[in-house]
Amino acid sequence: MIRLNLPLSDLTVVDLSRILSGPFATMALGDFGARIIKVEPPAGDDTRTWGPPFVEEDAAYFLSVNRNKESVVLDLKKPEDLRVLEALIRRADVVVENFRPGTIDRLGIGYDRLRELNPRIILCSISGYGQTGPKRE
Repeated sequence: MIRLNLPLSDLTVVDLSRILSGPFATMALGDFGARIIKVEPPAGDDTRTWGPPFVEEDAAYFLSVNRNKESVVLDLKKPEDLRVLEALIRRADVVVENFRPGTIDRLGIGYDRLRELNPRIILCSISGYGQTGPKRE
């Protein structure tokens, strides 16, 4: 992808998000030139099958919010795949996730671990109702 003179062309983002808010946010970052590395589970992103409309086998929605992105398939419950993710994080500027609150900590990739891997990392955690409180899940 050509990123000529775009304002975020020096930024690398690891995208652990799914469904709506995270993919849309990282799509916008990619539109402004950021390198987006989307991490998908082995079964693929759920939104690949959201349709119609479809473009060949993928839903148009999936294709629209995941434009300008590279992708890698990782099973974050496997230690060897977590090591690959950690290598990506070491070279990234930003990690975006929208798991349920507490999920990245349970996976062993919470903010403290991210800072160990990359002291300058920025973590963007998106949730509909916040990370704490009665409606968090």
